[in-house]
Amino acid sequence: MAEGLRERKKRQTRQYISDVATGLFVERGFDAVTVAEIAAAADVSVNTVYNYFPAKEDLFFDRSAGLVERMARWVRGRNAGESAAAAVLRELREEVEAVSPRVGLIPGYAAFMRVIEDAPALRSRLWAIGQEVQARLEDALREDAGAAAGDPMPHLIAGQLGWVHSTVMAVIGREMVKSRDPREVSREVLVLLDDIEDLLSEKVLNYAVRGAE
Repeated sequence: MAEGLRERKKRQTRQYISDVATGLFVERGFDAVTVAEIAAAADVSVNTVYNYFPAKEDLFFDRSAGLVERMARWVRGRNAGESAAAAVLRELREEVEAVSPRVGLIPGYAAFMRVIEDAPALRSRLWAIGQEVQARLEDALREDAGAAAGDPMPHLIAGQLGWVHSTVMAVIGREMVKSRDPREVSREVLVLLDDIEDLLSEKVLNYAVRGAE
């Protein structure tokens, strides 16, 4: 369904407010910027800001909804003959090899990461997002594998795949904070992904292999 004019204007307004806020956070730090200052800079009311972003942290992590669903989406969309772990590893390799901004491989990411490092509220929110990512992944694994309510395997596998994802993201963040070339970091993380795969057990690598359609 095509996006209507009203929906497009709302999306554009939301994105503009978020962009203005992010610019202020990067310039002055998360804690030093108030919602009232963001509203003034974006030429909207404080109530308008809160209508789009219920909490100040939401202004910084405005794309977290896509991140929360990412691994669950990868697992649900995996190919025939592919396990859940294989799908996650493949998708991560593709993102890293493409030097994708979606995994933080973008010039200027260092400034973004420094804002998080300097703000306890943002670090707390980032941890909460990670927990939600893992919970959504566990739900997808449990549903897809037809696991019983008391079966611990979806939880254990989600924990292992969550570790894979968080390790890759943490390494990228750590290296990009040094203002390194994203292409160099990409090459190093591809090697890291091979090492990570070697560390995973056969039980993890072969869990929830999708049958032929």
